Amino acid sequence: MKTKFVEEEIKYIGSQLAPHWIYKNFHIQGDAIVAFVGECEVKLSEMVDIEDVINNEPIYSKLMLSFISEQFGIGLTEGVLRQRLLMTVIKELLEEKGVFVVRNGDDLLINGAKLSVSIATKSTTSVLIHTGLNILSEGAPVKACGLTSELGIENVKDFANEIMQRYSEELDDIILAATKVRGV
Repeated sequence: MKTKFVEEEIKYIGSQLAPHWIYKNFHIQGDAIVAFVGECEVKLSEMVDIEDVINNEPIYSKLMLSFISEQFGIGLTEGVLRQRLLMTVIKELLEEKGVFVVRNGDDLLINGAKLSVSIATKSTTSVLIHTGLNILSEGAPVKACGLTSELGIENVKDFANEIMQRYSEELDDIILAATKVRGV
């Protein structure tokens, strides 16, 4: 899987969760994950999570680290499993930094405050995943926690690159593990 940290600030509004967005914008073809920093404001009209729409829960963060991944040749159930794997990679990295993290499905919580938002969906050509981690917690519509404001993670770029590298290696290792066994 290819990875890229995008230096320019991008406001995540939900429309970026679209097939070939990574390829069109960053010329990265195939399975990929990109990360970027910016405000996050997903209005109900752009929401993929129908439960959030029904509950009238738009998403907002003054400053968020966003990951978008596009993966081909898999179904939605496998995509959700890969989304959960990404959340587990993030949880493990935070725990290595001494942070106690609770993972509840695709949510990461610190002392009952929400650190993350995440969704996986299927397009006509691929599975798309968006995961966002609050950098700052102020202004969020729910009790939130931020990487910098509460957890003291100042170098968000290095943190993002480490997450993407570990996630990519984990997926590569899963594929290799499936190729080294004989059928029975």
